[in-house]
Order: sequence, then C-alpha cells, then structure tokens
Amino acid sequence: MSHPLARGDYQAAVPPFISDLQVSLPSETIALADDASQELARFDAEVGTIAAPFASILLRSESASSSEVENLTSSAKQLALAEIGQSKSGNAQLVVANVRAMKAAIAKSDQLNEASIIAMHDALLHESAPDFTGHWRDQQVWIGGGSISPHDAKFVPPHQSRVPELMSDLVSFAERTDIPVLIQAAIAHAQFETIHPFPDGNGRTGRALLQGMLRHGRLTQNVTVPVSAGLLHNIDDYFSALTEYRKGNPDAIVSSLADASFAAVQNGRQLVNDIQYAAARWDEEVQARRHSSVHLLKKYLLRQPVIDAQTVAHQLNVSVVTAGHAIDRLVDAGVLSQISAGRRNRLWQAPEILAALDAFGDRARRRRN
Repeated sequence: MSHPLARGDYQAAVPPFISDLQVSLPSETIALADDASQELARFDAEVGTIAAPFASILLRSESASSSEVENLTSSAKQLALAEIGQSKSGNAQLVVANVRAMKAAIAKSDQLNEASIIAMHDALLHESAPDFTGHWRDQQVWIGGGSISPHDAKFVPPHQSRVPELMSDLVSFAERTDIPVLIQAAIAHAQFETIHPFPDGNGRTGRALLQGMLRHGRLTQNVTVPVSAGLLHNIDDYFSALTEYRKGNPDAIVSSLADASFAAVQNGRQLVNDIQYAAARWDEEVQARRHSSVHLLKKYLLRQPVIDAQTVAHQLNVSVVTAGHAIDRLVDAGVLSQISAGRRNRLWQAPEILAALDAFGDRARRRRN
C-alpha cells in the first residue's frame, strides 16, 4: 500500500538566477560584514606568521565543525586515529573525508568553477557514496518530512533538470569582483544550499565552497579560519538565515556569517594559544637539535596527535627504529602516552593537543544565548 503523502503534485523551489544580482543590504549589515572581514584577515595574517603547522590544525578543526553541523560528531582522538587508518568510528572516517573536501576547496580556490565544485564533493563522498559523485544530481531531493516523498518536506530544492543552469549561474556570480568577498561568499553559499545540487553532502560541500571563496577572494591566504565553528555556536540562526534567503532576504545569511566569523576567530585564537603553550612546554622539557627526529616529531604531533611508529617513520623519512627512539624519548618526557595494550601495533597520543582540540569543539558547541 502506498503512503498517502506520496501521491499528487508537490512544489519544488524555483530559485532566481543571481549572476547579475544587484546586492542591496542595510548599511548596518554591510558595516558588520566589513568588520568581520577585517577580523578574518587579521587572524589569517597573525597565524600565518607562526612556525607551527596551524594551516593543517585549523583546516581539520573547520572540517570537524562543518561535519558537526550535520550531526556527524567525532572526538579529536578518534579523528586523529582515523587519519592514520586506526579508527573504527564511522563518523570519524566521514570527518576525514570532509578534511579532503576542504583541502580540495583550498587547492582549487584559484579556479572556482563547476568542475572544482564537483571535485570538492567527490573528495567528500567518493569512498562512502561513489554513485553520488562526479555529476550533479539526477533525482529530486528534499529537506525534512521523511524519506518517502517530498510532500511533507520543510523545503524542496529545484527539480534536477534546473540544476546545471543554476550551478552555471552560481559560478558566474562567484567570479564577480564587484561585491565584498564575505557578502559574496555568504550569498553564494546560501544559493548553493538552496539549489542542493547533489543527492547528499550538500551542507559540507557548501561550507567547503565558502572556504574556497574566502581564499579565492584573498580574504584568507594562509589558514582556513574555522567559520563553521562559529556557525555551530549559533546553529539555529544559521538555519533560519538559510530559510530567510529562500524567501528573498539575503541580509540574514550575511549577518549570520559575519557573526560566525567573529566567534570563529575568538575560538581559533584560544586554540592557537593552547597549542603554542603545549609546544613551548615540550621545548622546555625536551631539548633537541633543530633537524633531529625528536624535534621533527614534536612538530608533527601538533597536527597529528595520535601516532604509530610506521606513520612517524614515513612522515619523518627515517627508519622505524629511529622513529621508535624518538617516540620513547617523548614518552619519557611526558609528551606522549601509549594508548594501546602490549608491544605490537602500538599507538601513542599527545594528550595536551587532543585536550586543546576537544576544548575548541566544546566552545563551539556552547549555544549563544
């Protein structure tokens, strides 16, 4: 017996084209976006001068926060385990896939086009849902209301036949140079989420696109500012802003992204401080020559806080025996602790870095009152 809500016509959205959109916003929203843009650029410049590998650290933090917007949560430890193929957590593996999508967005930011957006999505889902990748969707999708039909959905994106032309139009909008970057990125992101060009992974791909546009517009040049952590801080406002955009009001999504940028920078600065503090303590506890395996391992742990000897040997281009000696020295100094039992297939963690990353996530989850 068919479900009663699966019968009859339904209304799918018909989004307007935006390639020639005359962006008109209240003066206070423009001022807010300008202040947020300056804050993003300032943070990017600050962190870009630090020797520690904050580009990798912040990119992973952004990827984890973007995934959490979709209720895909993972601890810093599980995510680090997944990075070296040692996690059994499905969520952690999906977050690692989102790291790949973010990397693709940054790598292709000089050439934002339809192919690069499809490549971002492919990096996200080619392992978990390969049939969905490599092309725009060829089926109707909807948001909310159950999986049977779109009749009771909260929002029904445009029919699949409209997607190619809408995405071509979106890329044309993204290539414009007459709109402030943060405002342009916010509107492009909201338009992308409205089109919903893929069967799955639209939210994460859309936020990767947002990061690509910030880099494309040179608002950020050194690091991935974890804007999704700011969106997570006020998630209801973000979703409401997307709904308002679909009603023809772009002001809300620009304000939401600007507010998220301030929150992201504040949280990101705390993360940077926490990791710098840990790195300084390690340098005091463990004196080592600049190019020694011990020194290089300390630096590697900042971006990969769970390790095994084989991974260290590969990353440092040393033998497994040399890697083991470096690990042992950091264990003796209290930098590393073993997290696996026995002497075979051993794993170690850097607790201070994992604690800093988890604290970053906890701050992002604190809902703004």
